[in-house]
Amino acid sequence: MRIFDPHIHMTSRTTDDYERMYAAGVRAVVEPAFWLGQPRTSPSTFADYFDGLLGWEPYRAAQFGIVHHCTIALNPKEANDPRLTPVLDLLPRYLAKDRVVAVGEVGYDDITPAEDEALARQLALAAEHDLPVLVHTPHRDKAAGTRRTLDVVRESGLPPERVLVDHLNEMTVGMVEESGCWMGFSVYPDTKMDEDRMVAILKEYGPARTLVNSAADWGRSDPLKTRAVGDAMLAAGFSEAEVETVLWDNPVAFYGQSGRLDLSDLTPDPNYAGNTILRGAPRA
Repeated sequence: MRIFDPHIHMTSRTTDDYERMYAAGVRAVVEPAFWLGQPRTSPSTFADYFDGLLGWEPYRAAQFGIVHHCTIALNPKEANDPRLTPVLDLLPRYLAKDRVVAVGEVGYDDITPAEDEALARQLALAAEHDLPVLVHTPHRDKAAGTRRTLDVVRESGLPPERVLVDHLNEMTVGMVEESGCWMGFSVYPDTKMDEDRMVAILKEYGPARTLVNSAADWGRSDPLKTRAVGDAMLAAGFSEAEVETVLWDNPVAFYGQSGRLDLSDLTPDPNYAGNTILRGAPRA
């Protein structure tokens, strides 16, 4: 089973996770810029974080046979801090980078005027840089936040096929499917979606325009949940081709719209551009 996890926060994971992911069939990931848990207080900390997503993390992933791309944005939670508004002015510099395949995560947390402004500005940047958009829907008031998100996307003039609306559930999938946007689902051990609910949604809506991710952030999460969904699909009678559509073809199609997705090198190599993270002499 070949897997492309389209939304996973590998900054929060260990090299053991990379090894387990490769063994489970994961060959490519996209890591969206997000809230790190501890509030940041300066735009310069975002610059350091973005540099890590573009430098260190692809370097680390490649040594385990996993191709790493990222999305860049000011996330909705931190958009409410006026000290961080200048991050929006940093974004054009990063959105021009080769490994950036979308603007994201953007969207809503508390559905505030500051989040409205940040979302609108970043949708405009996506249009300017000809990039697709990854949208975060809020954990609270999810239905209202998703409706507001779709309204702002329509107002932006972005084609819906360039927009992936993520963290969906049974309450929100119908409105996003009707909008023509791509539908994203985060599968977690306890919260959000699980693999059985995901299979039920796939039975109702089909695999078209559907992406499944593990998100796998600093909370209780599991970077192998994409594999669990694939196994659950097969057990429920989906074909191998349908599993491939959801876990590989759809992420490739969505992020491929950036023109920057490069999946040409899927071979594990302890060296990356002549460097390695190995320290000390290898064991005998």
